Order: sequence, then C-alpha cells, then structure tokens
Amino acid sequence: MAGKKRVGIVLFQLGGPDSLEAVEPFLLNLFLDPDIIPLGPLGLLRRPIAKLISSRRWKLVAGKYAEIGRRSPIATLTERQRVRLVEAVSPYMDPVAVTAMRYWRPMTSEAVASLRKAGALDEIVLLPLYPQYSYATTLSSLKEWRRVVQQAGWEPSSVRPPERTVEQFHDHPLYIQALVERIGSVLRQFPDSSRIHLVFSAHGLPMSLVEKGDPYPKQIEKTVRLVCELGARLHYGWPKIHLLCYQSRVGPSKWLEPSLPKTLERLGHEGVKEVLIVPVSFVTEHIETLHEINIEAREEAEKLGIETFRMMAALGDSPLFIAALKDLVLRAVGISADKPSERLSTAPR
Repeated sequence: MAGKKRVGIVLFQLGGPDSLEAVEPFLLNLFLDPDIIPLGPLGLLRRPIAKLISSRRWKLVAGKYAEIGRRSPIATLTERQRVRLVEAVSPYMDPVAVTAMRYWRPMTSEAVASLRKAGALDEIVLLPLYPQYSYATTLSSLKEWRRVVQQAGWEPSSVRPPERTVEQFHDHPLYIQALVERIGSVLRQFPDSSRIHLVFSAHGLPMSLVEKGDPYPKQIEKTVRLVCELGARLHYGWPKIHLLCYQSRVGPSKWLEPSLPKTLERLGHEGVKEVLIVPVSFVTEHIETLHEINIEAREEAEKLGIETFRMMAALGDSPLFIAALKDLVLRAVGISADKPSERLSTAPR
C-alpha cells in the first residue's frame, strides 16, 4: 500500500562527556581520530600518543566541565533538535531520526543499530550538524559512519536503502537568517548597537588540514559575509565593524589565525568597550561556548578594559534553524515542501 516515504535521518555531531568520569575516555576517542591529529607514517603511534595526551589533559578539562554543570549539554540539545526536526518533516514523510555522536554517546554504532532495528526504509539522509564542511568534522563523521556500516555488515544491497548526504549548509538562506535573527536579538541589549564590535568566533583548525585543501576557512568567511550583508539590510544599527577569529587550539602546531584571545587583546589595546561574540560554527552550546567564550574570554575581556561583553546563544532549536534542516532533508530526498501529499512511495529510487 502506497504511503509516505519512510526516511532514516542521521544527525551527526561531535558529542561530549555526559559526566566528569567520561572526560578522559571522551578525550581518548577524540585524539584517536586520524582526522584530528594526522600522523602520516607514524600512525602506529596514534594510540599511545592519544592515551598520553588524554591522561595529561583530562583533569584540566574536567575542571572546566565542572564549572558548566559537570557534563556537556550537547547530547540534550541535539536531542531537542532531533525532536523538532521530526515534527517539521513528519507532514512530508515517515521519519526515523537518530543521532550519531563522533566521540561519545550515542555513538555511530548505536545510530546504525537503531536504523537497522527500525526495519524497512526507503532512503537514509546523512545530515552532519556542521554548517561548514571540514575534514576534521564532516568528513570524519561520514568516514566513521561508513566504517561502522561496513563493520556491521550492512552493505549496499536490497536490504540497505540508498543514502543521500548533506555535506554542508554554510550559505543556506534559512541558516543565514537564523544567525541574523539571533544576533539581532542580542544587539537590542546595547544602547547603541552600531558602535559594537561584532566578533565572529569559529572553531579553529590546524593549518596542516587547510594546506591539504580543507574548505572550512573559506566557508566560514562566506557565512560571515552573508550574515553581515543580510544583517545590514534588515537591522538598523547593525555594527559597522566585524572581525573573524578562531578558538580551541590544541597542541604546538600552527592553527588558523587570529585567535580569539589575540583578537580580544587587540580590541582592548585599541580602547574598544563593547563586544558581541558570535560563535558562528557552533549550532549548540558546549564547552567551547559555555566555558571558553562565556567564562575564559569574558574574564580576559574584563582585564583588558572591555566593559560590555555579550555572547550570542547558539542556534539550538530555533524555528529558523529547524526550518533550514527541514529544507535540507526534503531536498535530499526530492520532496517538495509545497506539496507534501504528492510524493507517495514505498520503493527506493
């Protein structure tokens, strides 16, 4: 009997420790990823190096998690996004949505098991929740998906449905609108928003990946440009000055510059008094926003004489952002959002 397409949707994220005890194994999983720390011919040393780094860093990192609720909120917040997305696409399809975290629970293996248990699916949409494509995030998550699928014996066949992959959405109009709307809501907290220095902070990336052709920095730059162009058109008093910087550097190797600390230091020395930080590459709160920006950067800004420091909240399950994800999913499986009842099929394309 014909009916709505039954579509599996996999939401990919990095994940985060769900307790202080989980910090060390979470870090171990992170540093075991060859897309995070490429070692080339020294790959055999990856596990001992990862164990050494995680054993040395976990107490410091656990102390930071202790200050933001003793756990990462990313699983809870991603679950909210999953639920809202299911609600948004349900008029158009029969969705089976699961979450696949790269470094902590629910892991990719759990997502694969859930979809296999769900039974017959017409298609699967792979939806990394990283707006800008990077080898260290999008590619890593997709490679892990393929590895786990192969390991589980769920190979392409009459049993496994075809996959549609959404690799990036850094310039999607609804994603850009969502950022502009969220920034605008914070700008209203300033008496004269046109005088604010708008600081876009993206997660950093080793230059070794950029030199291999990683498109991430170019996509970040385009996102920032589109946001400021739209913001200037829609909001009276949109800040005249905006800057882009990078955060979360790990290790001695060269990373994208300028860093968030150096940017704040420069603004402080220039006598800037009002700053709004926009965590542009983050779609949920986690330690990089709640601690690195909202605690560490805030404290540093105060020392530098910056009197007003605000951080834009991540997009989370804002209606515009969920609308963007809905559009990405519908487009991936060829369903028109205008006519949800016309695409009736139970067979894979």
